[in-house]
Amino acid sequence: MAKKNKRAQQKPSSAVASTQQAQRQQPDVKSFLYVGGRDCQVAHLRQIASNFGAELIHHDGGLREAVSRIDTVLPSVDCVFCPIDCISHDACLRVKSGCKKFGKTFIPLRNGSKSSLERALQTLNERNSDA
Repeated sequence: MAKKNKRAQQKPSSAVASTQQAQRQQPDVKSFLYVGGRDCQVAHLRQIASNFGAELIHHDGGLREAVSRIDTVLPSVDCVFCPIDCISHDACLRVKSGCKKFGKTFIPLRNGSKSSLERALQTLNERNSDA
């Protein structure tokens, strides 16, 4: 009977294959910090991240939030995205040095558009599926 129960717990090979394919399509990035950008787009950016199976943590880049908060968030994320057109110099330098310190990937974005983030996540997704 023990063998019978063991076989019943195993997944059929097609289910295993589809699970592996779904895992390959998801980026290794499960959560990331997005520093800067436009406040009015944060909800849209969170939805884009969610579509890729990731969680977006936003920091406004020093407008209302203390730039030092970046240091407390960095250890808990997989990588950091910064739109270089919508961020203070101080926040950008803090992010870059923090990424080096904690061994996080720093991904500068050309601008704060939704499509810029989506392209970057798609690129990460493609790199992970090729690996």
